[in-house]
Amino acid sequence: MRRPTLEAVAARAGVSRATASRVVNGQTTVAPHIRDAVQRAIDELGYVPNSAARSLVTQRTDSIALVVSEPGTRVFSEDPMFSTAIRSASMELEAVNKQVVLMLASSPKSHARVERYISGGHVDGVMLISMHGADPLPSALSRLRVPVVSYGRPAVPVDIPFVDNDNVGGAEAGVRHLVESGRRRIATIAGPQDMIAGQDRLTGYRNVLRDSDRRSIVAVGDFTRESGAVAMRQLLGDDPGLDAVFVANDLMAVGALQSLRQAGRRVPDDVAVVGFDDIEAAKYTEPPLTTLRHPVAEQAAAMVGLLLELFEGGPTEPVIMPTELVIRESA
Repeated sequence: MRRPTLEAVAARAGVSRATASRVVNGQTTVAPHIRDAVQRAIDELGYVPNSAARSLVTQRTDSIALVVSEPGTRVFSEDPMFSTAIRSASMELEAVNKQVVLMLASSPKSHARVERYISGGHVDGVMLISMHGADPLPSALSRLRVPVVSYGRPAVPVDIPFVDNDNVGGAEAGVRHLVESGRRRIATIAGPQDMIAGQDRLTGYRNVLRDSDRRSIVAVGDFTRESGAVAMRQLLGDDPGLDAVFVANDLMAVGALQSLRQAGRRVPDDVAVVGFDDIEAAKYTEPPLTTLRHPVAEQAAAMVGLLLELFEGGPTEPVIMPTELVIRESA
C-alpha cells in the first residue's frame, strides 16, 4: 500500500493542501472546525507526516541531544546517576513530544563529532551532563547559538543556564555532623578536581574543618568505587589514627567501607563514614551509609524545563536544589 499523502488528507477534509499543512504543523491560524475536519481525515487515512519535510516548514527537528562527557564504560556502569538523569530527562521530553539523541563525548575525536552533528541542525537544543574542566563543548556550542543547558555548573566561564545541587552546603552538613559527633581526625576522599562537584564538595569539607580547628586530610578519587577503596587505603597509611571520613560520593564510600573492613577498622566505632548522593545501595551497605541526598531525577527534569524556556525566548536563571542529610548507622 502506498503511504497516504498530505494531498489525500486535504481532499478527504475538503480543504487546500496549504490548510492541511498548517494543521499538521500545529499552526493556530486555522478555524477549530477546519482543524477537526483535517484531523479526522488524518485519522481515517492513517497519515503520518514526513519528518524531513515538516522540519523544513517548522525549522524544528523535535530532537534534543543529551551529551554525556564520559566514556560508555562509565555511563553504563554501576553509577546510577547517569541512568537516573537520562531516564528522567527522556520522560520529560517525551511528555512534550520530543525525543532524545544520546551522545557520548569523552575524547577530542568524539567532541568534534558531536559538534559537527549539532552544527548540522539535527537537533533543536543540547543538554550537557558530567562536564570536566577541559571540556571544549560548552564554549563551542555557545558559539553555534544553539540552546544549551547543563546538568551541573560549568567548569569553564561560559554563559549557559544550569541546574545543580548545593554541593558546598551539602558537604558542610555532612562534615559538621562528624564534628558534632566528636570526631577529631576527619579525612576526606574528594571527587575529581576537574569537575565542579568535586571542587565544591572539597570546599565544603575544608570550610567546616577550618572553623573547627581541625586539619585537612585529603585523598582524591574519580567517583568510582575502585578509586574510593584505593584512596581509603592511602588515607589509613598516611594517618592510621583518623576516626572519620567524608566521601564525595556514595560509590567511593562503598569502596572505602571495603578497605576499612579489610584493614580491621570497625564502622562507626573506629571510623565514621559519610557519603554523598544517597544512591539505592547506600541503604544496604554494611553498615548502612549516612549520606547527603540530592534529587537527581528532579534536577534532570528541571534541566528540561530550562531548555524549554530557552526555546520560548524566556529568561533563565540557574536552579540550585538543596541537599538533605540522611543519618544511618555508618555515622
